[in-house]
Amino acid sequence: MIPVVKTIDEVRKHVKAWRRDGLSIGLVPTMGFLHEGHKSLIDRAVRENDRVVVSDFVNPTQFGPNEDLEAYPRDLDRDAALCDEAGASLIFNPEPEEMYHAPLTTVSVDKITKVLCGKSRPVHFAGVCTVVSKLFNIVTPDRAYFGQKDAQQLCVVRKMVKDLDFDIEIVGCPIVREADGLAKSSRNTYLSPEERKAALCLSRALGKGRKMIDEGERSAAAVKAAIRAEIEREPLARIDYVEAVNMDSFEDAEEAAAPLLAAVAVYIGKTRLIDNFIIE
Repeated sequence: MIPVVKTIDEVRKHVKAWRRDGLSIGLVPTMGFLHEGHKSLIDRAVRENDRVVVSDFVNPTQFGPNEDLEAYPRDLDRDAALCDEAGASLIFNPEPEEMYHAPLTTVSVDKITKVLCGKSRPVHFAGVCTVVSKLFNIVTPDRAYFGQKDAQQLCVVRKMVKDLDFDIEIVGCPIVREADGLAKSSRNTYLSPEERKAALCLSRALGKGRKMIDEGERSAAAVKAAIRAEIEREPLARIDYVEAVNMDSFEDAEEAAAPLLAAVAVYIGKTRLIDNFIIE
């Protein structure tokens, strides 16, 4: 069974041994409760690196005061079985006290964190950037793997890596979906059967927007309006945001053309779900 380590020193011990042997290292940062989306990241990391570390850590600093930190699902045994099956080399599963011992330092990226998810989750991206930078310093990977479902997070991490000169390749991987189109998410487990059916409005609306662009629509405003209207047809849905932005600047897009990120965040009952598509 795959080793599960709890301390930074244990991770560094493994990493130093691998480096002595000239092995490449991949990192898959996760908050645990792994699903097929995470497995797709681990599978790719295993293909592209000699050793793969999966961090399994529900990071408290990226949750706001009224968010679901305590309720966030956890199942380390299940996670370990998935990582073992995928061929990962090590799971890093620290306690919060191991990662945060009276810290006075945070890492944050400006501007592109103020929109989309950053509007309603103001502490989120500083928490993400801080924990990811710590993981980079602990694991010193050659490559790190992130899913496109969290497209804003992927862009923020890439910007942080560029600005702070981390010598790490950031690999973005496609969204993995259920058979009916719902993006895989650990938070899907919160949904009742009725809410699970209602949640399909996200992928359905984004699919409609993508089809408009494929058929020649060039107005980003028209695409946004169509996505919003489709979501609003679902009584259980409450929109946080529907946006179409330039992927480089994260400013509102006027033209529905590359590089475009069309992204939504929607509450289905009490559960906040996100989804997107990218035109590159």
